[in-house]
Amino acid sequence: MSTVVAQSLHVFGLRSHVANNIFFFDEQIIIFPSGNHCVKYNMDQKWQKFIPGSDKSQGMLALSISPNRRYLAISETVQEKPLITIYELSSIPCRKRKILNNFDFPVQRFTSMAFSPDSKYLLTQTSPPESNLVYWLWEKQKVMAIIRTDSQNNAVYQVSFSPQDNTQVCVTGNGIFKLLRFAEGTLKQTNFQRGEPQNYLSHTWVSEDKIVVGTDTGRLFLFESGDQRWETSIMVREPTSDLRNLEVIQESESLIEFPTISSPLPSYEQILTASSHSQLTMPQVFAVAAYSKGFACSAGPGRVLLFEKVEEKDFYHESREIRIPVDPQSNDPSQSDKQDILCMCFSPSEETLIASTSKNQLYSITMSLTEISKGEPAHFEYLMYPLHSASITGLDTCIRKPLIATCSLDRSIRIWNYESNTLELYKEYQEEAYTISLHPSGHFIVVGFADKLRLMNLLIDDIRSFKEYSVRGCKECAFSNGGHLFAAVNGNVIQIFTTTSLENISNLKGHTGKIHSIVWNADDSKLISCGTDGAVYEWNLSTGKRETECVLKSCSYNCVTISPDSKIIFAVGSDQTLKEIADSSVLREMSAFDVVYTAIVISHSGRMMFVGTSVGTIRAMKYPLSLQKEFNEYQAHAGPVTKILLTFDDQFLLTAAKDGCLFTWKVFDKDGRGIKREREVGFAEEVLVTKTDMEEKAQVMLELKTRVEELKMENEYQLRLKDMNYSEKIKELTDKFIQEMESLKTKNQVLKTEKEKQDIFHREHMDDLLDKQSRELQDLEYCNNQKLLLEYEKYQELQLKSQRMQEEYEKQLRDNDETKSQALEELTEFYEAKLQEKTTLLEEAQEDVRQQLREFEETKKQIEEDEDREIQDIKTKYEKKLRDEKESNLRLKGETGIMRKKFSSLQKEIEERANDIEVLKGEQVKLQGVIKSLEKDILGLKREIQERDETIQDKEKRIYDLKKKNQELEKFKFVLDYKIKELKKQIEPRENEIKVMKEQIQEMEAELERFHKQNTQLELNITELWQKLRATDQEMRREKQKERDLEALVKRFKTDLHNCVAYIQEPRQLKEKVRGLFEKYVQRADMVEIAEMNTDLQQEYARQREHLERNLATLKKKVVKDSELHRTDYVRIMQENVSLIKEINELRRELKVTRSQVYDLEAALKLTKKVRPQEVTETVPSKDTPSVAPTMRLNEQEETGRIIEMQRLEIQRLRDQIQEQEQVPGFHPVAVIRLPSLTRSETDFEMQT
Repeated sequence: MSTVVAQSLHVFGLRSHVANNIFFFDEQIIIFPSGNHCVKYNMDQKWQKFIPGSDKSQGMLALSISPNRRYLAISETVQEKPLITIYELSSIPCRKRKILNNFDFPVQRFTSMAFSPDSKYLLTQTSPPESNLVYWLWEKQKVMAIIRTDSQNNAVYQVSFSPQDNTQVCVTGNGIFKLLRFAEGTLKQTNFQRGEPQNYLSHTWVSEDKIVVGTDTGRLFLFESGDQRWETSIMVREPTSDLRNLEVIQESESLIEFPTISSPLPSYEQILTASSHSQLTMPQVFAVAAYSKGFACSAGPGRVLLFEKVEEKDFYHESREIRIPVDPQSNDPSQSDKQDILCMCFSPSEETLIASTSKNQLYSITMSLTEISKGEPAHFEYLMYPLHSASITGLDTCIRKPLIATCSLDRSIRIWNYESNTLELYKEYQEEAYTISLHPSGHFIVVGFADKLRLMNLLIDDIRSFKEYSVRGCKECAFSNGGHLFAAVNGNVIQIFTTTSLENISNLKGHTGKIHSIVWNADDSKLISCGTDGAVYEWNLSTGKRETECVLKSCSYNCVTISPDSKIIFAVGSDQTLKEIADSSVLREMSAFDVVYTAIVISHSGRMMFVGTSVGTIRAMKYPLSLQKEFNEYQAHAGPVTKILLTFDDQFLLTAAKDGCLFTWKVFDKDGRGIKREREVGFAEEVLVTKTDMEEKAQVMLELKTRVEELKMENEYQLRLKDMNYSEKIKELTDKFIQEMESLKTKNQVLKTEKEKQDIFHREHMDDLLDKQSRELQDLEYCNNQKLLLEYEKYQELQLKSQRMQEEYEKQLRDNDETKSQALEELTEFYEAKLQEKTTLLEEAQEDVRQQLREFEETKKQIEEDEDREIQDIKTKYEKKLRDEKESNLRLKGETGIMRKKFSSLQKEIEERANDIEVLKGEQVKLQGVIKSLEKDILGLKREIQERDETIQDKEKRIYDLKKKNQELEKFKFVLDYKIKELKKQIEPRENEIKVMKEQIQEMEAELERFHKQNTQLELNITELWQKLRATDQEMRREKQKERDLEALVKRFKTDLHNCVAYIQEPRQLKEKVRGLFEKYVQRADMVEIAEMNTDLQQEYARQREHLERNLATLKKKVVKDSELHRTDYVRIMQENVSLIKEINELRRELKVTRSQVYDLEAALKLTKKVRPQEVTETVPSKDTPSVAPTMRLNEQEETGRIIEMQRLEIQRLRDQIQEQEQVPGFHPVAVIRLPSLTRSETDFEMQT
């Protein structure tokens, strides 16, 4: 055996046409088929583990996992024979548990499988024409039952077990819907199809006897025990837009409850052929998956509908829609989501839904997202990354980066990273890609499309072409090892291009057939090629001629490679051999052992060789090669290997095949050590970015930064507002809670007092009860003692009676013994005589018994026959009675259930009523306590009333005494009148001061009028400036609207120009399109004059704008200066006002003092009744001014009153003007001091004086 070992690491691909191709192993791990493996993929940790297919397998057909997740069944075809392998998933690595390969019935292949609920039985369906359904006890490899499901060669798509019953089975197919039951070693059909037969594509069990089935015409049925219960049709309607919308148009009764998943997959090609005669507008329900709330079904291309059960009703309604998203990298994004969903699967917790599509893609969605996106359709996401959906035709890797480049017949180019196992770049094109080569630096690729050969840049987020060559259908291309050259096949010619000047420097002609493979030697001095013409050529690039050649017409070569020392060429082809070629001759031929080698690669160290075969396997060999069968063969792909490659460090092997899968392998020697080839420099991290992209991103970053700053400012402002609002709310709440706390404190105090009262009451009550009980206890003890004495006397009397009775009975017993002995002797004699008579009679009776036995046996036979008949009649009678009793029992059970519910409800009502009674009793006790407390309050109030009556009598006596004193005080009144007249004469100096203050107030009024005029002028200026600003804003908006209109026009022109480019290869149509563009967008009027007018208008607009901005700046400066002047004047005026207010306040204080003195004197003289100080009409001079001589001014009292009234009115007017000044914008006073208001009483007093 070879010492070279390859271990599979990762696979990029999916085989979607395997039945039931995806399911969950647990919440994080899924299993799906890829190549000739089943892959266990952890969605969180992103690792893969492989379950390889059988040796010489031709591909997997169907999968099935047991309900307990322990076993996996795989249906395969091995050497044209069917095979079923059952793996044990719980073991690590997964091991084969059973292989089913010996069949006693005709079978070509197994198309569908299902495990029973207890995982002991396996159900398998064979393909037409046999169409046998086989029921296995798989652990013992025993066929329990077999039945033919169809005799008309119709396809059967799915078989399944009931989720609770091992014996109940369902089969669906084209015109087939059968329910079968396993009993007594056979499968018997239990339903009968009614109506027109449908093409049933998928089904799922929803309970023990209910099934939901989907058809190719978009119809969903619910069957219960074979009878249809519910139906829904999903129709496609074409709206005015290009997108298709599905609508549920019909709905009848529904009785559905859905268990775990059941999402099988019929053969996609069979369905398409079977449904070709049906309506093309109908969506095909390829998959149905159930979950706890309802079920999900595929509803046409790229769409899944979720149905949920209506609460308390027996039907389901469409609740949500999930779509496959549009892929922007696709060549036709509008059609990229039009993929048929072939299989769906819910995770065990129903948190995740996974779907596989006809384009080999895997999608997933979190079910909680569908809850959020109500009203709008939710969208799937790629489970891993977009995968190839067709044969991979090109494969290459580079030196400086861990990249793999692939191209495929699905018209896509993909760049993979084999270190991180991710997809780096991906793009689809209009044409198919046949070959790809990756530059050693990892920055460029050359791709051969059906129409051209393109040289492309690998940018950070795009693949962009920068050079095209008119090479049609290039099947092979390759960069040199140094990267300065690349070769491309053009028909039978190999063209050599340089990567510096991008020119064709030489053409290598010589092949007569298609060229299948080209390879460079280590120093890029030679190029080796092979093709279908059986020729292997070695080209010298310096001369452009062949150095060696080896032609074998009988062999069509598939691939060629060269040893690292450039001495030996290795070629593989259709003759099932591997050839070593040196110096134009074949040195050795190694047999491929009945397979065709399709690809070959040798390591850079020259010690290992790997070949790919036409059956999808990989063979690892040690170099130098052996003629014996010394290699390790690995199951890899489900189709012929198209490309095989080793990375530059010989650590990883890369294989691609026609099944669209890409495998990466880790290479080891036999001891498990890696093939060490040290790298001097690590992988490069540089990427290509265009200047325009960088500038756009910088611009976007600047815009985003400004936007972030604006948002920060807005958020800070909003936060301040919220803080203010919340602080106010907090204040309100704190005040509210403080009030509540105080009220609660008062309540608590009240309750405490009540509690203390209750405690005292309860203590007194307890003392009374204890006294009462002690008295009752003493009485009871006395009574019981009396009763005990009486009973003791009775007991002594009865004891004497019993002694006498005992003596009498002993005498009677002695007499009876004597009489009994005499009677016994007489009876023995009598019965002995009788015994002799009876023995004679017994002998006679025995003879009679024998005769009667014979008669009894005859009668017994007759009676048994009669009884059998009677028993049969009774049995039928009682069976009828039993059925009736069962029915009545069921009816009574229902009634008892109803009565139990009524009883429980009545019990609840009784408990509620009892609780209410207890609550009311508690309230009654509380109210009684309240009544007692209120009675105590009434008694206290009565006492207070009596005390008040006594105080009233005392007050009346006091009033009488005061009246006497009042008469005495009136005598002093005359004396005080004279003194009052003298005090009035002292008012004259105060009047002089009031005149001076009046003059000052008039000056202040003049200044205020001047300020008011200046403010009105400033307001006019401000309004004019605002109007100018509004006009400039309107002009700016008009200009922005013009700019937007021009941008829209440019976009329309770009789109029309892009549409014209599509006709670049058709000159006539291109000419017409360009002419149409000219007529549409170029006006024949004087464009030059319009442009000149536009420039003049713009210049005039700019000039006016500058003028207005200068005016605005000067006005702003003027407003600032005026505001400063106003502020200084206002400060001066306010200071004067403050001094005047202080003097007025001092005068008021002196007036109050004099009034109080006058009032005291009047009270002393008893001239007038006692009144408030505000109502006194005379004043007393202040203590501060005793030196002022009193002079009489009786003729000027009216004048002073008028002066005071005028001063009051002018102070009010000044206050109004100050308020108006405060409301003017831009005018902020330094200090605001409100003048104290003049009360009515003071003004009345001044008017009187």
